Amino acid sequence: MNTKELINTARALVACDKGLLAMDESNPTCNKRFAKLGIPQTEEARRSYRELIVTTPGLGEFISGAILYDETIRQSTKNGTPFIKVITDAGIIPGIKVDAGAKDMAGHPGEKITEGLDGLRDRLKEYYQMGARFAKWRAVIAIGDGIPSRGCIEANAQALARYAALCQEAGLVPIVEPEVLMEGEHTLEHCFKVTEEVLRTVFNHLYSQGVMLEGMLLKPNMVLPGLTCPKQETVDEVADATVKCLLRTVPAAVPGVMFLSGGQSSELASARLNAMNVRFKSKLPWALSFSFSRAIQQPALEIWQGKEANVLAPQQALYHRAKCNQAARRGGYNVALEQE
Repeated sequence: MNTKELINTARALVACDKGLLAMDESNPTCNKRFAKLGIPQTEEARRSYRELIVTTPGLGEFISGAILYDETIRQSTKNGTPFIKVITDAGIIPGIKVDAGAKDMAGHPGEKITEGLDGLRDRLKEYYQMGARFAKWRAVIAIGDGIPSRGCIEANAQALARYAALCQEAGLVPIVEPEVLMEGEHTLEHCFKVTEEVLRTVFNHLYSQGVMLEGMLLKPNMVLPGLTCPKQETVDEVADATVKCLLRTVPAAVPGVMFLSGGQSSELASARLNAMNVRFKSKLPWALSFSFSRAIQQPALEIWQGKEANVLAPQQALYHRAKCNQAARRGGYNVALEQE
C-alpha cells in the first residue's frame, strides 16, 4: 500500500473547494433516464452524452474528480481520444464505480446487499493501470416498516470495508458510500437515528479491516425527512442535523465528506450544502463537499435531448451547476448565482 500516494490523492480530491462529478450510472440506469426523455437507449447515445460531459470547457475549475462506469472508462471521443485522457488533461482525477449493484438480500425482505467483491482485486489492478486513482462502492439502506435490520447494516458495512481495503492495496482511494435512502414517510429524526447507526457500523468495520482513514473519502446521504413525510424541515435544520450526525460518527482523520444528492433537486442540494458550510465550515475537521450525479447532470440532460448538434447549451448548464456547487462549498451560494 502506497500510503503517501493515497493520502495525496484523497487531499487532491477535496482541494480548492472542488467536488466530484458522479457520471457512473450503470447502463440500465442511464437507459431509464434516456427513455424518460425519448433518447435512444444505445451505446452510441451513451457515449455521445458522456463526451458532452467530459469535453465541457472549464469543468476542471470546479470538479476535482469524475467517477466513471466500466463502459465509460473504455470509451473515447468521436475523434478517438480516450475519455480518461480528456479528463486527466482537464486537471480532473479519473475514478471508477466498482460494485456490481444492490441485490435483494436473502432472508431480509425489502432490503438490499451490494455485490461485487468476487474478482475485485484483479479489476482494481486493471483500473489502476488504465489511469483511475479512486473508486466508489455504494450500499443502500432503506427505511421502512421494521427496516433497516441489524443484519442488513452489518453486511453492507462489512462489504464496504472489504472493498475499501482492497482499493487501498491497489493504490486507489476508496469512496465509501452508505446511502440511507430518501424514499418513505420517515421523519428527519428517524433518518438521523438510522444514519448515525449506519455510519458508526461502517467505521467500526473500516477499522477492523485496517483501512487507512487519511486515504479514503466518505460519501453519505444528508440527514433528511422522507420524500413523502408531511413535515419537511428548513435548509438550516437539515444542515444542523446532518453536521451533528457526522460529528458523532466520522473520525477527524477522514479528509472529506462528499455528499450524494440522492434525488434532491439541483437547487436544494446546493442550498443545503451551502448552509452547512456557512454555519460550520471553520469548525469542522473534514471538508464538506459534493459528489453529485443528477443534481449536476439532470439540467444538461434535459436540454440535450439526445440531439448531437445540441452541445453548447447543455455544457453551459453543466458548467453552471458545477459552479453553483463550488460556491456552496465556500458558503457563497445564493439565488442570484442561480439566475446568472
